[in-house]
Amino acid sequence: MTRQIKLLFLLVACILFVSTARAQTKPDSLAGSWIPVSQVIGGNALPKTVFSKQKLIISDSTYTVVAESVDKGLVKYNGNKMDIYGKQGVNAGKHFTALYKLENGQLTVCYNLKGDSYPDTFDTTGKPAFFISVFQRESK
Repeated sequence: MTRQIKLLFLLVACILFVSTARAQTKPDSLAGSWIPVSQVIGGNALPKTVFSKQKLIISDSTYTVVAESVDKGLVKYNGNKMDIYGKQGVNAGKHFTALYKLENGQLTVCYNLKGDSYPDTFDTTGKPAFFISVFQRESK
């Protein structure tokens, strides 16, 4: 192999390693307790009273939503996408797909409550089965 081809191969390998490492480590940064600060479904903002007592707890590949009842399940990550599987509580047996981002200390999750495809954007307008929740990390 020529030197240029070896360097190109090394560069491509480094890019693949960095992108793979990001995909594997990003979910770790989601671990902890999160408090919702806004929620929108089908383009309509929900009043704060609806979610003021909710808390999302993420640990490894599990989630727990504490509200008036408890909802628990598994989360599988693929890049900026999530597959959410309800195991206990109101969502037991359900599968949701979601898109997420972590920016400026806020976690934004756009769920497709039908679970038949991933959201393309963080917009629920005209999509009654799409739900967005914006969370802030719980301060201790």
